Amino acid sequence: MKLKKVLAVTLAGLMLTSLAACGSDAGTGSVGTGASGASSTQSAASDSAGSSESVAKAGDKLVVWTLAADLQQFAGRYSEQTGVEVETIVIEPGDYPTKVQTALMGGEKEPDIIVGEPQMLEDFYNNGFFANLDELGAKDYEGQIVDYVWKVGQDAEGIQRAISYQITPAGLYYRRDIAKEVFGTDDPDEIGKKFADYDTILQTAQTLKDAGYRIFASDSEINYFSGDSAWVVNGELNVSDARFEYMDLVVSLYQDDLTAYANQWSTPWFQAMSGDVPILTAAIQNYEDDSVNVWDAATFDEATADLERTTVFAYGLPSWGVLTMRDNVGETSGKWGVCAGPAYGFGGGTYIGISSLSARKELAWDFIKFCTLNEDTADWWIEASQGDTVSLISALNKHKDDENAIYGGEKLYAFWLEQAKGIDYSKVTKYDKVIGDAFGAAIGAIKTGQATKEEAMNTFYDTVESTYPEIKVTR
Repeated sequence: MKLKKVLAVTLAGLMLTSLAACGSDAGTGSVGTGASGASSTQSAASDSAGSSESVAKAGDKLVVWTLAADLQQFAGRYSEQTGVEVETIVIEPGDYPTKVQTALMGGEKEPDIIVGEPQMLEDFYNNGFFANLDELGAKDYEGQIVDYVWKVGQDAEGIQRAISYQITPAGLYYRRDIAKEVFGTDDPDEIGKKFADYDTILQTAQTLKDAGYRIFASDSEINYFSGDSAWVVNGELNVSDARFEYMDLVVSLYQDDLTAYANQWSTPWFQAMSGDVPILTAAIQNYEDDSVNVWDAATFDEATADLERTTVFAYGLPSWGVLTMRDNVGETSGKWGVCAGPAYGFGGGTYIGISSLSARKELAWDFIKFCTLNEDTADWWIEASQGDTVSLISALNKHKDDENAIYGGEKLYAFWLEQAKGIDYSKVTKYDKVIGDAFGAAIGAIKTGQATKEEAMNTFYDTVESTYPEIKVTR
């Protein structure tokens, strides 16, 4: 397939802000890993997914470009077991699509492995960036990966272009100790009822506030559960009733002082995972009051020393949130649980493919199989990540009764596999980032009183029309 230039506006729309798209902080860097002994590595370099031989051999090299640092760990393990040197370069999400386009449009033979998040994939497929995995034998493994993940890795013609090692259904991570105190139970099914719908969430939030807590650190924790349908259907903008109900929920959470006013991914948002945090003012959250820099951990505590404090009850995150929580819960480890949200939600996920220009496609395919289709690798990653949720069905079934100590002994793999059944990735489109951000801006304007709902929605519609003239907008 001939490479075609990606529209600049699409690239702008793909500047994802997922610090943990697959659970690890993104940053630039590289790691080259080689094997220490050929004899041991050759015996360990059995096929990544069960065939009799591997094409990998000591002295070979692969170059991987990725959005999240997880693949550095996978690459290191692959190198240890095969002797292949893997140079892994982690690129910031905002820069990633442009770098991939520049490399492939420039005819570069490296990188060999490229990745994409769901919102990127349609353009990457259409522009010929990913090689055809079916030609390398991908069809032999159909049915071994959770169904929606396998389908997301296919282009419009059903050709396999990428595979993810993760499933990413969303859940609500909640404090079991607070649940017992306020609601008399920490059972996930019972606590899930406290998040059954938007009206119930507001009631739960008020109950928690009356008890001295805040339901969420930020007012954006239900975002992963807000999309009951695609933003664009048959070329027309689709703003469902559920989107407006979500808008009303966020406005109420903000205006009724039901959160700790900590923006997602900011210093206090992370701190609330391990203990109490200051209740910020709305002006601080919206940067109207610049006396507190919520992004500077070194100065934050001193700047907020005089503010009232609270403990946060819950976070809304996909399954990779176990990695975010792992690194931040501190002494609250073991006090958390996970329950279902008001709808099936999902977010992120790293899909691994081969650059169509790579000269090492067979070796690159071996690496993909190692990361996604190898049960030994899945076992290792489950332990190494302390709970990330793999996409390999045999591994999920094998670990379905595993109890996660950080989450009070909850059987998370069984929970996530059940939640994954409700995921419909046909709702994901290449327009989601820009439209979602514009809708979020409308919510922000309404909740802070900068605009009426009608004014904010008109601005939203204007943004969609000017950015995507091909989309029909009905106001």
